[in-house]
Amino acid sequence: MAVAAVSAGGIADHIHPEPQGFVRRYVFSLDHKIIGIQYLITAFVFFMLAGLLAEAIRTQLLNPNGGFVAADTYNEIYSIHGSTMVWLVIIPMLTGGFGNLVFPLQIGARDVAFPWLNMLSFWIFPVSGLMLFSSFLMGAPTAGWMEYPPVSLQGAAGTSMWAAAIFLVGVSSTMTGLNFLVTILKMRAPGMTFTRMPLFVWGQFATAPLLMIATTALAAALAALFINRVFGVPFFDPTKGGSPVMWQHMFWFYSHPAVYIMILPAFGIISEVLPTFARKPIFGYKLIAFSSMAIALTGFMVWAHHMFTSGLAPFLQLPFMIITFVIGVPTGIKIFSWTATLWGGKIHYNTAMLFAIGFVGLFTIGGITGIFLAAIPYDLHVHGTYFIVAHLHYVLVGGSLMGVFAGMYYWFPKMSGRVLNETLGKLHFWLFFIGFNLTFLPMHWLGIEGMPREVATYDPQFAFLNQFASYASYLMTFAILIFFVNVIWSIRNGKRSGPNPWGARTLEWQIPSPPNYYNFKHVPTVYGLPYDFSQPLPYKGLDEELTDAPPVAAGAH
Repeated sequence: MAVAAVSAGGIADHIHPEPQGFVRRYVFSLDHKIIGIQYLITAFVFFMLAGLLAEAIRTQLLNPNGGFVAADTYNEIYSIHGSTMVWLVIIPMLTGGFGNLVFPLQIGARDVAFPWLNMLSFWIFPVSGLMLFSSFLMGAPTAGWMEYPPVSLQGAAGTSMWAAAIFLVGVSSTMTGLNFLVTILKMRAPGMTFTRMPLFVWGQFATAPLLMIATTALAAALAALFINRVFGVPFFDPTKGGSPVMWQHMFWFYSHPAVYIMILPAFGIISEVLPTFARKPIFGYKLIAFSSMAIALTGFMVWAHHMFTSGLAPFLQLPFMIITFVIGVPTGIKIFSWTATLWGGKIHYNTAMLFAIGFVGLFTIGGITGIFLAAIPYDLHVHGTYFIVAHLHYVLVGGSLMGVFAGMYYWFPKMSGRVLNETLGKLHFWLFFIGFNLTFLPMHWLGIEGMPREVATYDPQFAFLNQFASYASYLMTFAILIFFVNVIWSIRNGKRSGPNPWGARTLEWQIPSPPNYYNFKHVPTVYGLPYDFSQPLPYKGLDEELTDAPPVAAGAH
């Protein structure tokens, strides 16, 4: 989509006219930056709801006999908690939220390729969330976020609503992936070659095909489940010739790539934060970039490692185990590159950097336990236990969510023109980091000792570690409340950031904060990488961008 020519006033027109009025500007906006903020706000609302459900789970498990909620209600709670965190929180935050907000600025574009499609993608998202939570009114799903048949075929009407809601989320994700892929391929600034793109853009570039391809597989599975439940077509019903294992194949063919949908953009965030606050070029730029593509490709080849206990033939189990080991190699490349970036750097330990370093440590633990689970004998021992819960949360909370918080503290000035309070931010980090590890580290031992996951009551021998984890989870929740207080307070009272409070070198920091509607007065020309802090900025055509920008806040650097 071509950008209009430069007007007489010297400012290039936006892809679409600047809207007038609150509704067109902030509600039904076509501006990628506003849509990104809409995604983040909506996802954080769902995050609060999912967090309340999580605390209901931990409160139930304070006592071996439960007693906080009924067993059926408990099943509904953990099913909606998991579904919300995956499809309404982490994926929308990292793709629709930070993806929309940041990467068009980083490639020198004035918007995404299809602004109307972008707006539609967003508005499908909250509608889907409302549908998901309305399932509580008719009997929510009770078979977990995976909704395995035949249990999901026997559930209340809310399971059909769950299938429809997640189907719609998938439609939104597919449109977002298409939009992002075309934008990256067609709308990069002159000189912005693939090997000059910021690494966050590489993260989105690797994620976009996953959003388009893997999500369609999930859509087929959800449609079949819905048709099975509503119209009686026995796709997954074993009493009528259907196959419950077919659901597992269809679901995990999506859901293992979905793990990388939830982590590749976070990898990109970490790859932006670490060099900025280590004041060093990123180590192994091409290795980090190309390893993201390798992860995206091999992510489609390992789905059946979730199914070692399903009766999968032994001659098929072995290749899935080996490929799962192999997929750890490109992830290890990133870990070593990030560590080498920190080595010898002049590190600034602000909040964004703390979350980025915490991400590296916690995600590494999650990756190592993933290698354990790739080994067939070990997986047979701990499958369906709390070891899986611990592994999943170290990857998706210690990984993805830590990346979200790093991105919030890093790009909040770009959204609002103000910096988040560092004292509250560091309190948030340390309480969250300590609370998270005290909550989920004991679950490894619970799993090894045999405590099954997704149970409302349990053997009293597991009581101490469950109580310990539950009390620690309250500390983690308190830390998240501090974050929300910080955001609300800083929107009105935070220090003004100026255009570039961090001294960063990517394009989004070379224009005012928050950016003008049109992003760039003149589309810049790029002639180098953005991570070499010893060299001049590798851009031309940015001379007029900061003419009217406010000064940098004192002490913001």
